[in-house]
Amino acid sequence: MLEKAKKLLRIRNNTIRQMLAEALGTFILMVFGLSSVAQVVLGKGSSGHYLSINMAFGIGVTLGVYAAGGISGGHLNAAITITQCVLGNISWTALVAYITGQFLGSFMAAATVFALYYDAIYHYTNGSLTVSGPTATAMIFSTYPAPNVSLQGAFFTEFTATVMMTLGILVIHDEKNNAAIKAAQPVLSGMLVLGIGLGMGLNTGYAINPSRDLPPRIFTAIAGWGTAVFTSENSWWWVPVAAPILGCLFGVFIYKLCIDFHNYPGHHETEHEKEQADMETS
Repeated sequence: MLEKAKKLLRIRNNTIRQMLAEALGTFILMVFGLSSVAQVVLGKGSSGHYLSINMAFGIGVTLGVYAAGGISGGHLNAAITITQCVLGNISWTALVAYITGQFLGSFMAAATVFALYYDAIYHYTNGSLTVSGPTATAMIFSTYPAPNVSLQGAFFTEFTATVMMTLGILVIHDEKNNAAIKAAQPVLSGMLVLGIGLGMGLNTGYAINPSRDLPPRIFTAIAGWGTAVFTSENSWWWVPVAAPILGCLFGVFIYKLCIDFHNYPGHHETEHEKEQADMETS
């Protein structure tokens, strides 16, 4: 009975550690990312451009994964966490802990950036916090589709961008294939997000992560932007939640179909030995 109690205590403590690690990692990611958007929007292009936003999110991902990676693996993304749970790599208890940590970190990051740029936001908007219009500021915290993009097109963009993110993450981390060295994996993950932003950010702002988009949206609804953050753009808010989850699952399926199902322990050694045998025969 005592051993069982100790085991439960260890599980609880480990779950709390994982939740806090995900919270800190996501907080770091989001503070870098959101503050860069705020600087570009509020500075009216004089204090940064689209590239600086992409770079800041890439840096945020790198540092966030470095911070949380040793404890939780550094998911920082509810779509990745849900996929890992579906694959059986983490428990349902861990799923709740990871997503709770991610949402908490993201929400606190939005609050931090709002406090950091409070004076600039009110000067820019003349005290009127809006989702659309010439002085809109809601896009500092969450993503919104471009005016010329349909809801279906926006969904496909988020889905495809997340598929590419998932494929990239698997390429970087797959030990059975050609994984990067462990110390370099967070840097490459940050470069992956930078690349997605550079190539697939025009239509939707590349949320590719429910934990990046939904908690700040909830914060803006509370902080003064109101329910318009959920109802604007044909109730767009659910797309950056659903599309990344489906895209992540599909990305894993594609990777397994093309790479993982054909790999097995000793596969590379066998191929290498065959190549050497062929060379000797020649």
